Amino acid sequence: MCRNNDHNYDFGIIGYANKKNLTIRTYFFYLYFLLYALITPFSLLSAQTNKNAGWDIIKIGGRDYVSVEGIKKFYSFTKLNRAGNLVILQNVKVEMKLKVGGNECLMNNVKFVFSHAVVASGKGIYVSRMDLTKLIDPVLRPNHIGNARDFRTVILDAGHGGKDPGSTNSIGTEAAYNLRLAMRLKGLLQAKGFRVKLIRDSDRFYSLQQRVDIANSVKDNAIFVSLHFNSGGSHARGIETFTLSPPGVSNYESDFKASDAVARAGNEHDSANIALATALHGSVLRRLGNNTLDRGIKRARFSVLTGVKHPAVLFEGGFMSHAYEARLIANESYQSAIAQGMLDAITRYRFAVARKPAKPKR
Repeated sequence: MCRNNDHNYDFGIIGYANKKNLTIRTYFFYLYFLLYALITPFSLLSAQTNKNAGWDIIKIGGRDYVSVEGIKKFYSFTKLNRAGNLVILQNVKVEMKLKVGGNECLMNNVKFVFSHAVVASGKGIYVSRMDLTKLIDPVLRPNHIGNARDFRTVILDAGHGGKDPGSTNSIGTEAAYNLRLAMRLKGLLQAKGFRVKLIRDSDRFYSLQQRVDIANSVKDNAIFVSLHFNSGGSHARGIETFTLSPPGVSNYESDFKASDAVARAGNEHDSANIALATALHGSVLRRLGNNTLDRGIKRARFSVLTGVKHPAVLFEGGFMSHAYEARLIANESYQSAIAQGMLDAITRYRFAVARKPAKPKR
């Protein structure tokens, strides 16, 4: 997928091929806790987000914000430290880092891009209520997502194809790489007992609406993963994962417009979308190695995300416009690492959403 994301980043050789098993196990230990931190049912969050439940809510620019102190209490963080503009929340399961004035959040070193900046008011630090309910809560408590269901079907959308090659360089085309990754991941998923529906299994063109229609023709509980490789300026590099922007949130790197307030079909799964993205993005990062640039989990209104009626994410596996990263993308080991990371993520995400909390006794 070609976008103009030209940022200057500098990092070392990507160590996707030489990660020790201990490092991977340690990572998944922490990712496990990030995905399964449990406090109280999600349905209570919106109803209890008020002062009576311990939330300190203020209006800033007409928008609701909740205090970091309230987040600490609600999610049982045991430590809250501030050093200048950096705020760190910790417990034995999760470390969350925020920066006043910034819109990036690190949870167990996985980067998320908030819809609104973290702000200071008086002596307090505040996060938008939108980011609390639509991002922080479903990431920390995926098995409390009301409409998330156990599933066995995975829909893989290899972006572009046919008359639309996607991004290109002197080595290859994005359409070909997308399909190669989809076929590799299909085999891994099927070996684990998943059913796989491919939007395309050859170099064939499908419109965006056709892709949505094919995905929505799957009546089983399913998830949707759109596979892409990126393009931008010659210095842009790294991986990023997109979920659908919630109503009221603008498209990534775009100004807010009236249509952004309209709910789309995909918004039914806002919470499941972000939980799935967390699992997928974090797992692929670990498989590719610590030196891989993390561009974060972001929000956008790409057509396949707005129209698909299953939990859906769009993954960008690196920049074909970057000289070094272009060679990585063409490398079988690199694609294998991405596919294995996605398999890890889908397996763990399924386990997370299948574990529903016990109903309270009456």
